[in-house]
Amino acid sequence: MSEGDYTVKREEGPTRGRYVIALAPGAEAEMTYKKSEDGMIIIDHTGVPPEFEGRGIALQLVKAAIADARAQNFKIKPVCPYVVVQFRRHPDWSDLLA
Repeated sequence: MSEGDYTVKREEGPTRGRYVIALAPGAEAEMTYKKSEDGMIIIDHTGVPPEFEGRGIALQLVKAAIADARAQNFKIKPVCPYVVVQFRRHPDWSDLLA
Protein backbone atom coordinates (compact mmCIF):
# COMPACT_ATOMS: atom_id res chain seq x y z
CA MET A 1 0.00 0.00 0.00
CA SER A 2 1.32 3.42 -0.87
CA GLU A 3 0.51 6.58 1.05
CA GLY A 4 -2.36 7.48 -1.24
CA ASP A 5 -4.10 4.11 -0.87
CA TYR A 6 -5.31 4.60 2.70
CA THR A 7 -8.95 5.39 3.45
CA VAL A 8 -9.44 7.53 6.54
CA LYS A 9 -12.76 7.24 8.36
CA ARG A 10 -14.02 9.60 11.03
CA GLU A 11 -16.01 8.14 13.90
CA GLU A 12 -17.76 10.50 16.30
CA GLY A 13 -19.53 10.18 19.61
CA PRO A 14 -21.07 12.90 21.76
CA THR A 15 -17.80 13.94 23.45
CA ARG A 16 -15.02 12.01 21.69
CA GLY A 17 -14.07 10.86 18.25
CA ARG A 18 -11.33 9.35 16.20
CA TYR A 19 -9.88 9.14 12.73
CA VAL A 20 -9.05 5.57 11.78
CA ILE A 21 -7.40 3.66 8.94
CA ALA A 22 -7.97 -0.09 8.65
CA LEU A 23 -4.57 -1.50 7.72
CA ALA A 24 -5.04 -5.27 7.87
CA PRO A 25 -7.36 -7.65 9.69
CA GLY A 26 -7.03 -6.72 13.34
CA ALA A 27 -4.67 -3.78 12.66
CA GLU A 28 -5.62 -0.14 12.51
CA ALA A 29 -4.07 3.26 12.89
CA GLU A 30 -5.98 5.85 14.87
CA MET A 31 -5.92 9.43 16.03
CA THR A 32 -8.28 10.22 18.90
CA TYR A 33 -9.73 13.50 20.05
CA LYS A 34 -12.03 15.11 22.58
CA LYS A 35 -14.62 17.69 21.61
CA SER A 36 -14.72 20.96 23.48
CA GLU A 37 -17.89 22.90 24.21
CA ASP A 38 -16.92 25.61 21.72
CA GLY A 39 -16.58 23.14 18.83
CA MET A 40 -12.80 22.75 18.87
CA ILE A 41 -11.25 19.28 18.87
CA ILE A 42 -8.37 18.37 21.16
CA ILE A 43 -6.22 15.70 19.51
CA ASP A 44 -4.75 13.60 22.31
CA HIS A 45 -3.35 10.43 20.74
CA THR A 46 -2.02 9.08 17.47
CA GLY A 47 -1.05 5.44 17.08
CA VAL A 48 0.20 3.28 14.23
CA PRO A 49 1.11 -0.40 14.70
CA PRO A 50 4.91 -0.82 14.66
CA GLU A 51 4.87 -2.95 11.51
CA PHE A 52 3.21 -0.09 9.62
CA GLU A 53 5.37 2.80 10.89
CA GLY A 54 7.34 4.96 8.49
CA ARG A 55 4.74 4.96 5.72
CA GLY A 56 3.13 8.35 6.33
CA ILE A 57 0.02 6.80 7.85
CA ALA A 58 -0.13 9.04 10.93
CA LEU A 59 0.29 12.11 8.74
CA GLN A 60 -2.71 10.99 6.67
CA LEU A 61 -4.79 10.96 9.85
CA VAL A 62 -3.69 14.49 10.71
CA LYS A 63 -4.36 15.71 7.17
CA ALA A 64 -7.89 14.30 7.36
CA ALA A 65 -8.52 16.34 10.52
CA ILE A 66 -7.04 19.43 8.84
CA ALA A 67 -9.35 18.97 5.84
CA ASP A 68 -12.37 18.56 8.11
CA ALA A 69 -11.40 21.62 10.17
CA ARG A 70 -11.21 23.72 7.01
CA ALA A 71 -14.48 22.36 5.60
CA GLN A 72 -16.42 22.53 8.89
CA ASN A 73 -14.79 25.66 10.34
CA PHE A 74 -13.42 24.35 13.63
CA LYS A 75 -10.08 24.73 15.40
CA ILE A 76 -7.67 22.05 16.56
CA LYS A 77 -5.71 21.93 19.81
CA PRO A 78 -2.91 19.39 19.45
CA VAL A 79 -1.90 17.68 22.69
CA CYS A 80 -0.45 14.54 21.09
CA PRO A 81 3.30 15.17 20.58
CA TYR A 82 3.19 13.88 17.00
CA VAL A 83 0.43 16.31 16.03
CA VAL A 84 2.21 19.19 17.79
CA VAL A 85 5.28 18.50 15.62
CA GLN A 86 3.18 18.33 12.45
CA PHE A 87 1.66 21.74 13.18
CA ARG A 88 5.21 23.12 13.56
CA ARG A 89 6.20 21.56 10.22
CA HIS A 90 3.14 22.95 8.42
CA PRO A 91 2.89 26.68 9.14
CA ASP A 92 0.06 26.87 6.59
CA TRP A 93 -2.10 25.12 9.21
CA SER A 94 -1.56 27.85 11.83
CA ASP A 95 -4.97 29.39 11.14
CA LEU A 96 -6.55 26.17 12.49
CA LEU A 97 -4.54 26.12 15.71
CA ALA A 98 -6.61 26.71 18.84
